[in-house]
Amino acid sequence: MYTDPLPPRNGVLAIRVSSEKQATIGDSPEDQREQCERYARSNNIVLRHTMSYAESAAKEIQPMQNVINYAIDPKNNIDVVIIKSIDRLTRGGAYFYDQLKRQLGPHNVELMDIHGVISNIKINTLDHLGMEYRWSKFSPSRKSELLEAERANDEVRDILTRMIGSEIRYTQLGYWLRKAPYGLCSQRIESQHGKRTVLRPHEREGPIIRRMYELRAEALLSDDQIAQEMNRMGFATPIKVIRDKYDRTKIVRRSGGKQMTAKLLRVYIAKTIYAGVNTEKWTAGKPVNCKFDGIVPTELWNRANRGKISIRYDDDSPEQPIVERVAKNEKFAKKNVYNADFPMRKAICCPACRHALLGSASRGRLGKYYRPIIAPPVDTTSGYLNGSLMR
Repeated sequence: MYTDPLPPRNGVLAIRVSSEKQATIGDSPEDQREQCERYARSNNIVLRHTMSYAESAAKEIQPMQNVINYAIDPKNNIDVVIIKSIDRLTRGGAYFYDQLKRQLGPHNVELMDIHGVISNIKINTLDHLGMEYRWSKFSPSRKSELLEAERANDEVRDILTRMIGSEIRYTQLGYWLRKAPYGLCSQRIESQHGKRTVLRPHEREGPIIRRMYELRAEALLSDDQIAQEMNRMGFATPIKVIRDKYDRTKIVRRSGGKQMTAKLLRVYIAKTIYAGVNTEKWTAGKPVNCKFDGIVPTELWNRANRGKISIRYDDDSPEQPIVERVAKNEKFAKKNVYNADFPMRKAICCPACRHALLGSASRGRLGKYYRPIIAPPVDTTSGYLNGSLMR
């Protein structure tokens, strides 16, 4: 049976991987490109542009929104957006999928996947009567498309639960699952829990960190002088690569490479990981003894921190470290915008300059702070204040 060939149409190819690692293994951009280009040729679609992203599509900001914006721009003259599958368009579930696809309809741009889950056929339930309403037209594949979008979202949750859950468990057992801090480097070892990652002193950076603790424990030099000595030894903060928030393959800028200062010194001195104790979020708020020795012993670490923060062990549970911090003086405590003493702080404006009003407490000669008294509301219409006559 002879069928007329499909008319030629202009298309844009959308490629997405969830991470840089997936870009090199698994469902790589090259694999998606090859399959989608073959699909385009068989359907007489001319690919005018290809847009590739290495970014998770489970976030609120959808990377494929850029593809939608390009496709609906009249100057680009696009008829079709081609994706490999719905989970390559979004993993945010049915809500985000529906929002992305709805933007194409008013511009007569079709969304197509190579697996045929998405159908652009519309059925009018009142066609036999010669009538048409907005509610009478529907897509038979809409329900299956939304179910596929939800399945993609569920798959993200299952993958992250398995991956992050195991990482949290191994962190609580004392292993290391993050990027190594300055002065330390990662090392894979055979353990009773399989092949796991621990930390060991870095060949060049480790002696710099140890010298920092030794100098501060001696208390002969100021923090500025210790920082200068560390810089002389070659200290520089690690270089961080900042990537484009939509396309993770693009490097926007690099940060880091800064020298030590007195303020930064106090931050590094307080890092418990240098004493072999982990106090990060994944330890559920409890310090954990790591499966590796730190750069400095606990006794030297405590002397360098000068009592402001200390690590100790109880005789009853020698395997459970206890990290104690001295409470900050009230005048140095971090202030919160929302203060109960000043409930209207930054909430009302000055009638003259229109800037937000701040609040502060007056201090007497003896150093005592006098908090403001919050006045009760005044009923100006009746002249009464809390039931009593205003005089």
